[in-house]
Amino acid sequence: MAPKITRPFCAQLGKCLQQVTSGQATQLNAGCVVTQKQMVNLTIVNSTFKVFPAGALQSQVAAFSTSASRKSSVSQPPARLLQPLTVPNKILMGPGPSNAYPRVLAAGSLPLIGHLQTEFYEIMDDIKAGIQYLFQTENEWTFAISGTGMAAMEAAAVNLLEVGDVALVGVNGFWGARLAEIAERNGSVAQRIEKPMGQVLSLEEIEQGLKEHKPKIVFLTYGESSGGTAQPLKGVGELCHKYGALLMVDSVAIVGGPYTNSVFCDFPGIDVLYTGAQKVLGSPPSISPISFSQRARDKIASRKTKVRSFYFDAAELANYWGCDEGPRRYHHTGMISGNYTLREGLAEIAEKGLEKSWEQHSTCSQLLYDGLEKLGLELLVKDKSIRNPCVTVIKVPEGVDAKAVSDYAMDKHQTEIAGGFGYLAGKVWRIGVMGYNCTPERVDQTLAVLKEALDLHWKRN
Repeated sequence: MAPKITRPFCAQLGKCLQQVTSGQATQLNAGCVVTQKQMVNLTIVNSTFKVFPAGALQSQVAAFSTSASRKSSVSQPPARLLQPLTVPNKILMGPGPSNAYPRVLAAGSLPLIGHLQTEFYEIMDDIKAGIQYLFQTENEWTFAISGTGMAAMEAAAVNLLEVGDVALVGVNGFWGARLAEIAERNGSVAQRIEKPMGQVLSLEEIEQGLKEHKPKIVFLTYGESSGGTAQPLKGVGELCHKYGALLMVDSVAIVGGPYTNSVFCDFPGIDVLYTGAQKVLGSPPSISPISFSQRARDKIASRKTKVRSFYFDAAELANYWGCDEGPRRYHHTGMISGNYTLREGLAEIAEKGLEKSWEQHSTCSQLLYDGLEKLGLELLVKDKSIRNPCVTVIKVPEGVDAKAVSDYAMDKHQTEIAGGFGYLAGKVWRIGVMGYNCTPERVDQTLAVLKEALDLHWKRN
């Protein structure tokens, strides 16, 4: 089979052929001489034309002509895109996303408007006020990142950390490990305090890390969805500030949900708090609430170098969201429909009231705990005071195929019961009770599906 010819060498090929066919010798790369009696295969290896015997050229030109003719016409559209979009209506009882509120889905279909128009600015202002209520904060730098909760995590890290800065990272699940990686990619140093999934960090362990590593920031996951824990935050902010560090908190899988151990951005001394839209807020994953304290703003203002990411530069974003004195400058094209849906998710919380939301999540999580106990199942987190009420982690009984149970729930009832992360994969299930799905009816329905699956796959003694 003749070697292939590549199109980028067309011009050089034409020039060479003119010289060769006119009887002239042609000097090519690496001193390779070609005449009519010694034709050239015009593929390049290490930037050098290779010489092949006469007769090879004709097959090369024919192959090239066929390829070129194919490329000159527009390819056929993919057949799969000519079919109508169909999406099954599933019951999302995993760690997120949860099902969206009907009003949120309706908002996503509203007409687009310009992202620099007055009406859109008003929606942005609604969102800022809603986030301040959700976080119970008066921080001026309170807005939403155009991206999922992971984007908010990265935005927090790249703004507070410079190259060489130390971050003390509580790792008791997936999200601490992810923040540590983001910090290291930023050129910073991640010092980890590691605990098994299902456990939380103590004040003594945090203080020891502060003394030993002298970090610029401390990171904790308030609601760990991989291990099902709710990290106690009382006293942590004050402790961090005592040692000259700022406190960054991930609340993606919990904020708006817990009745006890509730987080208030201003009171525990949290300096950066962020969450996601797709859990308790019952909105699609799109844009993510975040809030910076005055201490965090001062840290950003005193940076020796620019924030490495322009897209996540908090000072630029704060101006775009109208959080400072200056006129709003264009920063990026906001996620227009995502702002609509987040606005409606926040409106749902505001109309219901935070206290009512906490009460609902507390009640429904207890219903789930009681139901799981009746099924003979054991929770990973024994201590109820540190359980994340929004995401419950259940141990898989010995001899039960975890995936078979999850697959049965999905295949037969379109109900999501998620598996575990990392070393807990195959060893636990995770059930989320959040936002629109936080009702006794949804909890009872999920327990019934789980019981049916267990009756088939758990051979009890």
